[in-house]
Amino acid sequence: MEPTKKTLLQFRDMKQQKEKITVLTAYDYPTARLVEQAGMDMILIGDSLGMVVLGYDSTVPVTMEDMLHHAKAVRRGAAQTFLVVDMPFMSYNISTAEAIRNAGRLMQEGGADAVKLEGGETIAATAAAIVRAGIPVMGHIGLTPQTATQLGGFKVQGRDRAAAESLLRDARAIERAGAFAITLEAMPQQLAAYITAGLSIPTIGIGAGPECDGQVLVLHDLIGLFPRFVPKFVKQYAQLSANIVEACRQYQQEVRQGAFPAAEHCFNMNAELLAGLLDD
Repeated sequence: MEPTKKTLLQFRDMKQQKEKITVLTAYDYPTARLVEQAGMDMILIGDSLGMVVLGYDSTVPVTMEDMLHHAKAVRRGAAQTFLVVDMPFMSYNISTAEAIRNAGRLMQEGGADAVKLEGGETIAATAAAIVRAGIPVMGHIGLTPQTATQLGGFKVQGRDRAAAESLLRDARAIERAGAFAITLEAMPQQLAAYITAGLSIPTIGIGAGPECDGQVLVLHDLIGLFPRFVPKFVKQYAQLSANIVEACRQYQQEVRQGAFPAAEHCFNMNAELLAGLLDD
């Protein structure tokens, strides 16, 4: 039986019923198919693809065209899973009209079911305008990679009282803006639990402890395909990098030794036809 795409109402019901929401990233067609087969509630096409699959040092260089390209591929691979697509750096910061236009492109062209914006009080008005335009919005507070430089780097946020109170205000502003959910990244688990309990919309945690209404991880982190950097909050359920390297080395060795391709990997021609060709 094919999975049935969840709705915004179902996500809110899952929070009320304390049923955890499961989210993974996917950046292309084959991984999207696998994530959907695994039965995830939601797929995030994160701008983390800039680092994970495009090799950038941050998410800042990622463009709208990058996000659209990957969103289309993921949608083809996961037709029955709710897709959230990140709005990349500067795609929603210049004007409200441009933000709505770009969010609309991710829906119309990319096949998104919702978009995700980083920031709290400072982007709440923009988020509200996008929601009024009929586009579901997920918020994202705490460690916000697009503005990590302003935050002092990729560090845990909300450790002191002032910072914690600021994040609480951010969460409430995003809820008031009409967002259907909010990502909480890299903050003390106690603070994330407090924010989660105080919101009517689901929280999706990444490095924010177990009390969030759901969890999200980058697929490549989870399966050990991005050894360049493994955050503290990641649990690796597989180590595929080593397996892939070893498979490539075995292939190289067999090619050099003449062991591959073997007979079972080859196609054959009718002997009489071959003889006729050789006679010519």
